[in-house]
Amino acid sequence: MRKIQVPAAHNALRILSLLSTIDVPISAARIRSELDLPRSSTYHLLNELVESGFVVHLSENQTYGLGLAAYAMASAYTTQQPLVRMSHRYVEQAANLAGGSGHLSRLAGSEVVYLHEVRSPGAVSLVTEVGVRLQALRSASGRVMLAYLPEAEARATFATAGQEGSLRQFRERLAQVRERGWEEETEEISRGQASLAVPVLDHLARPAASLAVTFGVGRLGDATRAAVLDHLQSSARQIAARMYGSR
Repeated sequence: MRKIQVPAAHNALRILSLLSTIDVPISAARIRSELDLPRSSTYHLLNELVESGFVVHLSENQTYGLGLAAYAMASAYTTQQPLVRMSHRYVEQAANLAGGSGHLSRLAGSEVVYLHEVRSPGAVSLVTEVGVRLQALRSASGRVMLAYLPEAEARATFATAGQEGSLRQFRERLAQVRERGWEEETEEISRGQASLAVPVLDHLARPAASLAVTFGVGRLGDATRAAVLDHLQSSARQIAARMYGSR
C-alpha cells in the first residue's frame, strides 16, 4: 500500500475529487462520511479550499460545491473535452444559420464560462471567447441553465450576484424560461447583439451546458429565428442523448 507523504494535500485532493463526481453541492457531514475523515480536519481543509477558491460554500443550506478556481484549472482541457468535440458541428451549424457566433458554455458558480465558440463568415468579434466568464444572471446562456437548477441553488446564485430586481421577478423569469425551454437577451452583453440559448440537460435533468447563438439585432426574421431555435433545441437533445443517455 502506498505511503501517503502529505496527508493534508492528499485529503484535499480527495475532497475535490468527491465534489467533482457528485452533481449537487453536499454537506460537510457527507464529505466526512464518504471519505472517512475526522470532523476537525474536514472543516480545516474545506476552509482552506474555500479561501483559495477551489470550493464554494453555500451558506443558505450549509453545503459545498466546486469553486471557480477548480473550473479554471480545467479550462486547459476544454478543447479536448468530449462535450466540446461532440458539440462542435452543432455550434458551427447554429452560427452559420444565424449568421453570427455559436457558443457552448457551462455554469461555474454564479458565472458562465465559455468553452467553445464558432463564428460564421463575417461575424463580429464578441466578448464571449473561450475561457471568458460572465455573470450567469446577465446572459441568456446563464439564465437558461439557472432555470433548470434546484430552486435553492438558483436562489443562492441570485443572492450572491448583486443583481437588480426582486427575487420574485427572478423566479418568474426562470419559470418562463422552463416553460418555453429557451432564453433570450438583447444588448445585455454586447451592444447591437442579441442571443438565443437552450440547455443541454444530463441524465438527472440538470443543466450540463448551454448551446447559444449570438447575432445582430434585427438580423433574423421570424422564420429564421424559429429555425435557429429549432436547431438549437434539436442539437441539445442529441448531445444529451449521446453524452448522458438522457431523453
